[in-house]
Amino acid sequence: MSPTTILTIIIIYFGVLILISNVISKKDSSNDAFFKANKNSKWYLVAFGMIGTALSGVTFISVPGEVGNPDLQFKYFQFVLGNALGFIIIATVLLPLYYRMNLTSIYSYIEQRLGVVSYKTAATIFLISRTIGSAFRLYLVVIVLQKFVFDDFGVPFAITVLISLGLIFAYTYRGGLKTIIITDTLQTFFLVSSVFLTIIFICRSLDYSFVEAFEAVKNSNYSKVFFYEDYLKGNYVVKQILGGMFVTIAMVGLDQDLMQKNLSCKNIGEAQKNMFTFTGIFVVINIFFLSVGALLYLYAEKNGIAVPMVDGVKRTDLLFPEIAFNYLTGIPAIVFLLGLTAATFATTDSALTALTTSFCVDFLGMDKGENVNAQKTVRTRHLVHIGFSLLMFLVIIIFNSLNDKSVVTMIFKVASYTYGPLLGLYAFGLFMKTKTVHDKLVPIICIISPLICFFISKYSANLFGNYVIDNELIIVNGLITFLGLWLISKPATSETRF
Repeated sequence: MSPTTILTIIIIYFGVLILISNVISKKDSSNDAFFKANKNSKWYLVAFGMIGTALSGVTFISVPGEVGNPDLQFKYFQFVLGNALGFIIIATVLLPLYYRMNLTSIYSYIEQRLGVVSYKTAATIFLISRTIGSAFRLYLVVIVLQKFVFDDFGVPFAITVLISLGLIFAYTYRGGLKTIIITDTLQTFFLVSSVFLTIIFICRSLDYSFVEAFEAVKNSNYSKVFFYEDYLKGNYVVKQILGGMFVTIAMVGLDQDLMQKNLSCKNIGEAQKNMFTFTGIFVVINIFFLSVGALLYLYAEKNGIAVPMVDGVKRTDLLFPEIAFNYLTGIPAIVFLLGLTAATFATTDSALTALTTSFCVDFLGMDKGENVNAQKTVRTRHLVHIGFSLLMFLVIIIFNSLNDKSVVTMIFKVASYTYGPLLGLYAFGLFMKTKTVHDKLVPIICIISPLICFFISKYSANLFGNYVIDNELIIVNGLITFLGLWLISKPATSETRF
């Protein structure tokens, strides 16, 4: 597929999203619509749209790409099972709390439970975590667009990033969450369709029926799911499941992004139906993503296709686009492009809206009646949206100059450091009902804990007899934060005990 054709498809795609945004925002572009979608979202639209947000371009490219690693294969599914347990805990423990308190920003719970400084600390952790995580996810699709489209037009990488963020800004800055509920539903449709169609196209290219494809994947060197031989390694099943569970609780349940969509449902019953439905679809769709990875490597073996190299380093992230654009071509290439674009931009548009919401609510107090001039607050909200777009741009540029690993590995590694303190803060608030904290000391604890975890992670093999810490690092981080909060705790009053 030529770069011009790819670019034309992208322009048409975003033209549709911007048109949808304009129609919705003309009806209502208020802060209530932007932050909460007027608390009137249909649970089934939220559930379906969340698939695109939760999966992202990382799942679309990095997960299939990592299947070729002998130490990984289908290891990621262990992590997905942990994710499912985490989603169930979120639906039964955290969502009822958020609805009972009628929150716009979930970090308002920390304000009422632990204090203002703790609240600002939690919100700041989210802003840092989500900005970095979303930038990494967007980076993945940008390097694909750069390699297969914009390099041919002589466009620098930085301009490609700006174009991508500009397109997202164009359809999110007015309607916010109300727009995203609709656009993410459309993008998830493209994402899910592309997964199934890709499997069909590869099976045809390999002359496999679906039964033969299943047998080929099962009997290949890529389909091992459970790793239980050596608990010292990072791929050990218990580590992966526990890590997946706690990463999900932190990155979803304690993250304004996905929780903002849940809180836009009419009531807790609909929000829980959304989460349970989403969980089932999430598990199934990840099985298909891993199957795509195995089929890609089988296809590459048959056709003598090597994993693409960038600056002398193998980039498994690029195997899927390499095959889609240069070997399958035609309709399969278009399907891949739409799926990748939908997966990545569904995540980034949602993140930009959540970042804007958190800053406007948690730091500017836009939900507390402190800003009486509605027109002025909307203008301020637009400026905040621009600010986070530019911040994400800077993070991507820095990451591009440093990264030499699979993006999926980097995202969960960074999340273990940044979301761990949030896990500790909420655990303390929920389980230590008779205690609160010396509020001003909380930021110190939330800085020290990740630093200790960095030291533990770096030297774990030396400290613990070749034991390698992997996704369970977030549990250690949360536990250290919890213990630190206990050390600076004091008896709770009637106002903070709930």
